[in-house]
Amino acid sequence: MEINGVKIKDTYAEAFGIKVSRLLVTAATKKLAKIAATEATGYASSVIGCPAEAGIDGYVPPTETPDGRPGYVIMICNSGKKKLDHELLERIGMGILTAATTAVFNVLEDEDEKLKIGFKLKFFGDGYEKELEIDGRKIHSIPIMSGDFLVESEFGIKNGVAGGNFFILADTKMEALVAAEAAVDAIHAVPGTITPFPGGVVASGSKVGCNSYNFLDASTNEKMCVTLKEEVAETDIDKDIGGIFEIVIDGVTEEQVKSAMREGIKAACTIDGVKEISAGNFGGNLGAYKINLRELF
Repeated sequence: MEINGVKIKDTYAEAFGIKVSRLLVTAATKKLAKIAATEATGYASSVIGCPAEAGIDGYVPPTETPDGRPGYVIMICNSGKKKLDHELLERIGMGILTAATTAVFNVLEDEDEKLKIGFKLKFFGDGYEKELEIDGRKIHSIPIMSGDFLVESEFGIKNGVAGGNFFILADTKMEALVAAEAAVDAIHAVPGTITPFPGGVVASGSKVGCNSYNFLDASTNEKMCVTLKEEVAETDIDKDIGGIFEIVIDGVTEEQVKSAMREGIKAACTIDGVKEISAGNFGGNLGAYKINLRELF
């Protein structure tokens, strides 16, 4: 199967279950909202080594937010309820409350349950906190130096899907990079999904376990390293491939992850020099979701 002359490999992406939350961060200006959203989703590329997986879902104009100000939807994900509760409290408390003019609202639909994040944060007000209602939502108003920080009392969480992925293989590194950036731009238009790696592009694809060091849970995917294609006997790279980047996607639902993969692959296949689209899987050892690339189309 090919798209614009690019081979779509007959393989699948192996994804896994994860707990997901979805928040709306607003502020006085679009710039300030973006700063807070970026801060709250930092150090969150992969739960292999980070305390969470997180990213910016998309921009929301003032006409569509509860407080009539510009905002950004962010997603924060973790393997379990307790860990996600901790990350929400830490990231809202240290990444959003500390940012100028911000407020934060729950925007996850059909949640499995709710966590009392805002209720916990209100105690930062040292007894001066107040309770408000905005757009039918229970809000805690916490006085801070610059005014009041507004936070919804409860935030929803539900079972989501993490680790949807595909590889972009091209003639050169720069062609693969241009294709990867085009893919990320296309994925940003799919609500309910994020690309948690820096800039949405994965430079260092990994594998489960390690061949040489038993103290590592994950290590470099040597079969997909362009600089090792002459050294690794079972390389997955053709000799003419000079650049590879991976895109990893987390989503609220499997269908949203599939949609993001589809749109990202279509965008990547419009770039000259792209030769093949593949995906990462671990023989069923990592997760329960197997997303076949060709079946996306």
